[in-house]
Amino acid sequence: MTAFPWGDFGLNLLISAVAVVIFFGLVMAIGVALKDHSIIDISWGPSFVAIAVVSWFASGASGSPGDTARRALVLALTAIWGLRLGAYIGHRNLGKGEDPRYTALLRHRTGPLFPFLVKRIYGLQAVLAFIVSVPVQFAMYEARGIDGLACVGIALWVIGFGFEAIGDWQLARFKADERNAGRIMDRGLWAWTRHPNYFGDACVWAGLFVLALGSPWGLLTVFSPIIMTTLLMRYSGKALLERRMRRSKGADFEAYVARTSGFFPRPPRRQVRA
Repeated sequence: MTAFPWGDFGLNLLISAVAVVIFFGLVMAIGVALKDHSIIDISWGPSFVAIAVVSWFASGASGSPGDTARRALVLALTAIWGLRLGAYIGHRNLGKGEDPRYTALLRHRTGPLFPFLVKRIYGLQAVLAFIVSVPVQFAMYEARGIDGLACVGIALWVIGFGFEAIGDWQLARFKADERNAGRIMDRGLWAWTRHPNYFGDACVWAGLFVLALGSPWGLLTVFSPIIMTTLLMRYSGKALLERRMRRSKGADFEAYVARTSGFFPRPPRRQVRA
């Protein structure tokens, strides 16, 4: 068995960290110029693409034993996920002004603008992107080719990407229909889980983690899907959105909660009439 090239991987981490700083520095400069810091949401997916591309070239230049097919697969899956997500959020957000979350955050800031932006918005996202991306970087140095376990990772990614992309498409169509104004989306995948997009995101990163298991050392990257899923369920995703939904939709949302899974898909519960 080929020994894992820890030295080359460590150098890759350093190069990727520099790339992340440059990437989010440029995004912050654009946000400041546009006076719209919600551009950070659009950049989230593409930031992983940037890291994957850097890792692809770094692993190739170092002459590492990383299997070409595995490296290409991880790069392709990360790029497809990240670019689709960026394009979707960009289409949804551009031209609609700054997201109220960032407007409120800036309104209550104290101290100079630059340190505030780094600490509360751009720096935080940069650190998270770098940490979560570690399986993608690690997989570039795996010598094992596409095996049965890798196929499990691919299957997880496909399921996750399907839930995320289809869920986003269904929600966009629902919102585009004026007849649905003020109503709760509870059709299609949204009848099986209140957050098909977040569930899909979690599966995508579980799949990319499995693709980093070309050697037992890949288990060390398990923190990535755990962090991503925790963020989606408890912090920036599900929990934050549902607090807003409870305030704005009231009893209608509570009824939706009663019949629909909060995260993992399952058939909707039947409503018992009084």
